[in-house]
Amino acid sequence: MTDVNTTNQQYMTQTDFMSWRMEEDPILRSTIVAVALLDRSPNQARFVDMMRRAVELVPIFKRKAIVNPMGIAPPRWTDDQDFDLSWHLRRYTLAEPRTWGDVLDFARTAGMTAFDKRRPLWEFTVLDGLDDGKSALVMKVHHSLTDGVGGMQIAQEIVDFTRDGASPAGRTERRTAAPDDELPILPDWLSWWWDTATGVARIAPNALGRHSARLALAPRAAWHEVAALAGSALRLTRPVASTLSPVMTKRSTRRHCAVFDVPVEALAQAAATAAVSINDAFLAAVLLGMVQYHRLHGSEISTMRMTLPISLRTEADPVGGNRITLARLALPTDVDDPAELMCRVHTVVEAWRHEPAIPLSPVIAGVLNLLPASSLGNMLEHVDFVASNVVGSPEPLFIAGSEILRYYAFSPTLGSAFNVTLLSYTTRCCVGINADPDAVPDLAALTDSIADGFRTVLELCEKTTDTRVVVVQ
Repeated sequence: MTDVNTTNQQYMTQTDFMSWRMEEDPILRSTIVAVALLDRSPNQARFVDMMRRAVELVPIFKRKAIVNPMGIAPPRWTDDQDFDLSWHLRRYTLAEPRTWGDVLDFARTAGMTAFDKRRPLWEFTVLDGLDDGKSALVMKVHHSLTDGVGGMQIAQEIVDFTRDGASPAGRTERRTAAPDDELPILPDWLSWWWDTATGVARIAPNALGRHSARLALAPRAAWHEVAALAGSALRLTRPVASTLSPVMTKRSTRRHCAVFDVPVEALAQAAATAAVSINDAFLAAVLLGMVQYHRLHGSEISTMRMTLPISLRTEADPVGGNRITLARLALPTDVDDPAELMCRVHTVVEAWRHEPAIPLSPVIAGVLNLLPASSLGNMLEHVDFVASNVVGSPEPLFIAGSEILRYYAFSPTLGSAFNVTLLSYTTRCCVGINADPDAVPDLAALTDSIADGFRTVLELCEKTTDTRVVVVQ
């Protein structure tokens, strides 16, 4: 989510504060868990050095959130005087039988476990002992620190690009925030209110300026556009009273995880046949999977409601950070032809990406933060699923002498039945599913259904021979 203020990082942005407040309802817990499968056990000393670089690159990873007891400003970030890198880095050897399922079980429990909010909100754990000498790195980060795109930016700044540790020319040692002694020193809450007001003053003219300019020249048309902006804001924030799925209706704080792989080239070719994006092909595959899953449960569906994270990140934004807004949209499931479905999805998603109120997302978040936290649950808990697409590295990455073979993300469900996140890495799209077992008690059936949805989409490919969708057990 973009911020109304990019200069004073002492306080959470309005959008990050909204993620923080969500956790008053544990079903809305905003924890990101990612798992990297490594070809060998990483060297411990090099791994610690890598993470030391990371916290220097992203100073917020050395800061903790201090809640304002009067509640008149969001929590502020302050350096943790007791910061201990070793506390955030853990390492275990898996017990027998040491399977991939054990890694997924560790990931799901990590996502279910609340952070100690007296410390910086992240934990990295190496799990050794997998078959053939492989290891896994489980990365747990609170959403108030970064989004998926920001996380990949950070990863590509700190990992290696060869096994011996060589880095590409041109890597920059960027910082995401000024050190504390460079931040403006104002009374605690006054600093935040001043920055919020000046930030709104910067954003509002960009979103509303053309309406003001036209008001004198064409008042009727200008008022029509203002009304459209107001309607757009309502569409972004309106409560949702019930799920569209008649099957995935229950909600809990429990989670379980699954993964599968899809070839990047094949998915890109399938998207190209309909002149749409990989994201459109991804969403169409999930929708086809939803149709199959509901038929297994004796139900027919014509529409599904999803939460779509929309990136607002620009080249001027610092490394990391949270630069997304959330759109809740209804997508069709009554189209059998995958090419036609991709085109229908493209039309709906593009319309939402260009909603007039999207640039005002930080201001809207500020208004929502004035409401009871339960209002956020009313917005999100009756959404059917969340889908997110993150562009990863096209080149192999290395961590302390270990090559990353696969890279899966388990993003928060945000109160929905499940989150499915597609993260491209080298030649594969790594798909991670984070599901609520009360809504989806048969995760294997859901996973196979969505994988079959991808297989249907990949039938559109004419050039590539690799169209294998592999469910990883």
